[in-house]
Amino acid sequence: MVVLAASICTKAGKAVVSRQFRDMSRARIESLLASFPKLIPANTQHTSVETSDVRYVYQPLEDLYILLITNKASNILQDIDTLHLFARVVSDLCRTADEREILNNSFELLGAFDEIVSMGYRENVNLIQVRNVLEMESHEEKIQEIIARNKEAEAKEELKRRAKQLEMQRREQQRRAAGAGGSSYLGAGTGNSMYSPVPRFEAPQTPVPITRTTSMPAARPPAFKGTGMKLGGKKTKQAELIDALGGDVAASVADISAPPTPSASSQPSAVAIPKHDGRGSLPQVQTESVHISIKESISLSLLRDGGVASMELKGDMNLYISDPSLAHLRIALSAPKTQFGGPNLQFKQHPNVAKFVPGQEERVIALKDPARAFPVNQSLAVLKWRCAGTDERNVPLSINCWPSPSNDGTCEVNIEYELDNENLTLYDVVISIPLPTGSYPTVSTHTGSWSLNADSHALAWSIACISPSSDPSTRSGSLTFSVAGDDPSAFFPVHVTFVGQGSLAGVGVGEVRKVGVQQEDGEKEEEGQEDGEVPFSVDAVVLTEGYVVV
Repeated sequence: MVVLAASICTKAGKAVVSRQFRDMSRARIESLLASFPKLIPANTQHTSVETSDVRYVYQPLEDLYILLITNKASNILQDIDTLHLFARVVSDLCRTADEREILNNSFELLGAFDEIVSMGYRENVNLIQVRNVLEMESHEEKIQEIIARNKEAEAKEELKRRAKQLEMQRREQQRRAAGAGGSSYLGAGTGNSMYSPVPRFEAPQTPVPITRTTSMPAARPPAFKGTGMKLGGKKTKQAELIDALGGDVAASVADISAPPTPSASSQPSAVAIPKHDGRGSLPQVQTESVHISIKESISLSLLRDGGVASMELKGDMNLYISDPSLAHLRIALSAPKTQFGGPNLQFKQHPNVAKFVPGQEERVIALKDPARAFPVNQSLAVLKWRCAGTDERNVPLSINCWPSPSNDGTCEVNIEYELDNENLTLYDVVISIPLPTGSYPTVSTHTGSWSLNADSHALAWSIACISPSSDPSTRSGSLTFSVAGDDPSAFFPVHVTFVGQGSLAGVGVGEVRKVGVQQEDGEKEEEGQEDGEVPFSVDAVVLTEGYVVV
């Protein structure tokens, strides 16, 4: 069969919608449609008429005609079947078969016509398949929409909490400012030595702090109560931007925007916004005079059938010295337990820090100029590293999700994890498995705990701690559940979040030693102070930027 065109026309032969599948001019189609009503015989039940060139296969559609224009050699039975499919598509897309409704849905109708006939030949499709193609549903798009809605809900809750904290802080600062302002006038004749530095009391009255703050009512206490809630409303967009930048930035900006507290005491204010450093249940580290912070972030995409789609690890080491006598020192890195990344692991030092000696196993962090000292009371990034690749041996936590569809319309899902890196201990591990729409799981066996996330309609599997001990129960676990649905792809992507203690790349500190410096006369300091071992503390954290199984 060769279908030249599919058209919907009036009973007078005026074209409403027409789709040509072969090279035909518009004038030719309009001429064929104009002559079509004159060819229909009266008082007959035939649904086809012929001319010397073409054949019309038609069907009445209320006040319209839907017809196919084919060549005379076409199989008329197949043409009739194709015509019936066209009519069902029109009825499915249009509420009524009138000219206005047809024109309103002309774009969808032409798309459906192209799905049924291609280059004049019928495609092997039915009405359901055409409907699915037109709807263009995407499982990945639905997942992204769910994730976006969850992020919006979390952001709204965080904004409410931040606004409440800022409001409480401003009220407390105003109360303290009012109390301290009164004492500044009365304390002049008391003789109290704690309030002797009078210039400190006058500093808040100068316009300099007022220009730094974004809140004008702080300088005029009587107007604060009337506009306090309005200030909280103004901070919504700013707080949303600060929330996207991170908790540390939020705390610093909140300190700048808060009204200054006039106080003669050297003690810090009791009202402060807690910093959200993302540590979770990670144990706190007792800070020494020499404190070294190691922070890594990993972005990993695992394939459901095995292998790594992409992986990127970024890390940095920050040095903080609080004792000026320990500013001259050298840091020796410990030998890694495992070879992570191989040649893909690249290090980059601070411009003032000496490079690693090629071919030497021991890696030392020291200044290029021994006479210089590290900054005191200031965090300095002395080392950074990066590793990217697809080597499966670098995966810290392997995830295996195995859906098994059954004949009864349900699916049994087995998911397991195993810690593959000896340098890490993971805390607050959450593995989120999406569920088919409208179905709820029945968990048979599990390690740790699980819950349902109603917003994303996902099963959240939580493990408090995963450690690299010899006991297999602490480094691996599994969960098994059954749920309605027979599509294995509905359980992906699997998202994983955790907070790790240690270094995925194996970067650690072996020892810190104080080094001797040259004095002005060219002599060294005493031998007892040269090359002395210095106590230090290390805080190593690994965070996830994106850890998924696709």
